[in-house]
Amino acid sequence: MEALGRQILVEYYDCNQEKLNDVDFIESAFIEATKASKATIITHNFHKFSPYGVSGVIVIAESHVAIHTWPEYNYAAVDIFTCGDSIDPWIIQEYLKESLESNNTSSMEMKRGMFRVNPGDRLLFKPQENLTEN
Repeated sequence: MEALGRQILVEYYDCNQEKLNDVDFIESAFIEATKASKATIITHNFHKFSPYGVSGVIVIAESHVAIHTWPEYNYAAVDIFTCGDSIDPWIIQEYLKESLESNNTSSMEMKRGMFRVNPGDRLLFKPQENLTEN
């Protein structure tokens, strides 16, 4: 069995409260973490809620990285989804752990899109030009 992608669900506890509520900091940290993993950034969007909290997403050629923060609980939830095997999503997880100053982190990796592949074949991560219509 081979997987199309890897998804890491991350719980960052005991984070720096001010950083969790700073949309510019979160956006910058996410961009730098994504670049550090060598992922290809397509676009990004981050939003500051009132009175507090930040949500954001970076769309990458390999899938996405998303966050929602709860500064009032010193907590952030992050989803790192990558397709293929060209980047290491754990680089993003570690970079964000340091950036958010998390003192307690829990992570779980899931394989997504599991397919049986014939011996000698590989699972293709990008569409082929000559697909047939059903």
